[in-house]
Amino acid sequence: MIHVKNVFKEYLQNKKRSGVLGLFKDLFSTEKRVIKAVTNISFDISQGEIVGYIGPNGAGKSTTIKMLAGILTPTAGEILIDNVTPFKDRKRFFKKIGVMFGQKSQLWWDLAVIESYNLLAMIYDVDPKDYQERLKIIYEYLGIEPLMHLPVRKLSLGQRVICDLAAIFIHNPKVVFLDEPTIGLDVSVKHKIQMFIKLMNEKYSTTFILTTHDLSEIEKLCERVFLIDEGVIIFSGTVDDMKDYFCQEKGHIIVEFKNEVPQDQVNKLSNFFEQSVQIKPNKYRFIYNKETEELGKLISKMNVCGDLKDIQVLSNNIEEIIREFYEKKGVEKIV
Repeated sequence: MIHVKNVFKEYLQNKKRSGVLGLFKDLFSTEKRVIKAVTNISFDISQGEIVGYIGPNGAGKSTTIKMLAGILTPTAGEILIDNVTPFKDRKRFFKKIGVMFGQKSQLWWDLAVIESYNLLAMIYDVDPKDYQERLKIIYEYLGIEPLMHLPVRKLSLGQRVICDLAAIFIHNPKVVFLDEPTIGLDVSVKHKIQMFIKLMNEKYSTTFILTTHDLSEIEKLCERVFLIDEGVIIFSGTVDDMKDYFCQEKGHIIVEFKNEVPQDQVNKLSNFFEQSVQIKPNKYRFIYNKETEELGKLISKMNVCGDLKDIQVLSNNIEEIIREFYEKKGVEKIV
């Protein structure tokens, strides 16, 4: 569905000189410098996949999405989405996609929500029967029917974002680009949006590319993830692959004893781990080094402190993984 090969995006930027003399010189001549936003990125995404595209601010995420959406033209390279080049055949291409950029609304500010939807259905030439079917699904799963006759300017932020998300699916796009769609929203609205994304993916095999700084969304929604830094994709794979690669040396377990453990035994036990946190009087979270310690031997040492009730081996938190990666930097590229 999405094919990206050796794509570059560069900008020419005026280089301002400092001081009064520099300002005077800039009136007659300017120096330019090349800004490399995206450098030689390549990937393929199949129909029906939900893919996360993550990285720090300025890494090239939004630039990539804008090129995929046909808003920007790449400096070099090939982009094909459903066998269409986005920036060459825009009229045909735009009927295949849906785009949502943060909190930038595509709804008309002073019109009622339903009027915006009606206009979008006309613009995209949606069959009336299909349009009514989509509205029925939107009403049922997003619960926005009571908002339909309110002007967009009277909606709260969460209500407007949900209505904007629904608007994307009026013409049933094959591919949807979501650039930080839940930024600034509360937990309940985020959950509703996540469930709707899953529904549309399962019902229509819609392909999604999601950029977000809320990495819990990546864990909940995405099958694969691309990690971009300074315009280069440095990792691609599943969320579990990323966890294994970037935090392979850390192990996390939660241990529950049948009875409360005496403090002296807790202190002795903590010596075997890099970190220990008490959750309850008889329950602890331990972090150990998987490269130097064997989990089986650690568990046998725990038995000395009392009878074990339960042991839970945890996967590392994705937010901790990304934070640790950007603190370390310099990790080699694996794609």
